[in-house]
Amino acid sequence: MNINELKKRIADAGCVGAGGAGFPTAVKVAEGADSLIINAAECEPLLYTDYYVMKRAMERIASGAETVMEAAGIPNGYLGVKAHTAKRLGLSHGDAVSSHVKVHILPDVYPMGDEIILIYQVLGRVVTPGSLPLSAGVLVFNAETLYNVDRAVKEGLPVTEKWVTIGGKVARPVSLKVPVGTGVAELFAHLGVSVPEGCVVIDGGPAMGPVINPDTAVITKTTKGLLILPDDIPAITSKLGQNRAVMAHASSNCCQCTLCSEMCPRALIGYPLRPHKIVRTSLSLVEEMPEAFTEAQVCSACGVCELTACCQGISPRRVYAQVKGILAKNKLRYQHKGELTVDPDREYRMLPSDRFMTRIGVAPFDAVPDFLPDGYVPSRVTLPMRQHVGAPAAPTVKAGDTVRAGDIVGAATGVVSANIHAPVSGRVASADAGAVVIVTA
Repeated sequence: MNINELKKRIADAGCVGAGGAGFPTAVKVAEGADSLIINAAECEPLLYTDYYVMKRAMERIASGAETVMEAAGIPNGYLGVKAHTAKRLGLSHGDAVSSHVKVHILPDVYPMGDEIILIYQVLGRVVTPGSLPLSAGVLVFNAETLYNVDRAVKEGLPVTEKWVTIGGKVARPVSLKVPVGTGVAELFAHLGVSVPEGCVVIDGGPAMGPVINPDTAVITKTTKGLLILPDDIPAITSKLGQNRAVMAHASSNCCQCTLCSEMCPRALIGYPLRPHKIVRTSLSLVEEMPEAFTEAQVCSACGVCELTACCQGISPRRVYAQVKGILAKNKLRYQHKGELTVDPDREYRMLPSDRFMTRIGVAPFDAVPDFLPDGYVPSRVTLPMRQHVGAPAAPTVKAGDTVRAGDIVGAATGVVSANIHAPVSGRVASADAGAVVIVTA
């Protein structure tokens, strides 16, 4: 299969990155790389989605990788998996999971799932800040993304299901596949899961995932986990508060200990991130001279600076987020100049995952979930037209239409966009630029 045919099949199926922001997969596939890395690092604590995808469908993941490698002319493939997960799966470093894909055991540190860190750990290459991994000769895909690629190529199946971990302060953590668009509240009710008083729901991991309203939120193509966590643990308190207040607190309380910069995972491989400097900057100065702060765009928002490093309760991550917003408003992008130098002490400054879990208050909730059988069908699904990076899809149906599972209900509207498909059969209750709602009962 040539690369153009592959890209078309992937695009038709609506494949997007299942482990991050949802970048359309067809756009990501390209020639010019010598290595492909399957990102199965399961970056955040408490999530076991990639683990179960590998446990249940390793052959599909490897097959999807081989298909991309053949079409794009990539000779070398690696399955990047943390040591504790590899042990559970019975994998050893160098094991072949397919003809051209070998296992690369990663250290149990956070945030190993950041593709920039992953590339350095596997290949020893530093992606130039502000550039794509392809510039370093690498393509990186999440394990579940390649599972979807294999289904799309071999069977013409669109992305209509999502593997999800439900954990945290629950009686029984579980992982399961659910139709995209399933309401979180309906799913919780089906599983007998309740949100105790004093707890919040996180979409994703405890460090980087946002707090969501379970009564209105739905499962999307990028949902990896739903975590119920107390609102008084460090992982959650750091997400609360007003941004301007956070900025003011940072500029007035930083003691310039520099620990945030010394522990920043991307700074350790040479990225120009110095959180201890930017937190002393006033918001007004950033607004007046945004061009002087473009390095903020290469921050991954992993949260090590605020959740582990800072002794003053400051959030450099939130400061960087504010600056990124100002840069976007002014259409400014970081342009890297000069050489990159990896910190010689990097190995000793990496953050062990177990220490990180303890520091952010989630260690008591870490447990391997049970895997539930397939077959759950909700009474309705709500399909946002924007479940991916880029332009939203445009609805192709109207209220009253009857649809079958797999039908396109939202069509990609640009080069960087993605189709949306009905995960269930039923009647369209409503359709607009925001979402398509399908009733099954």
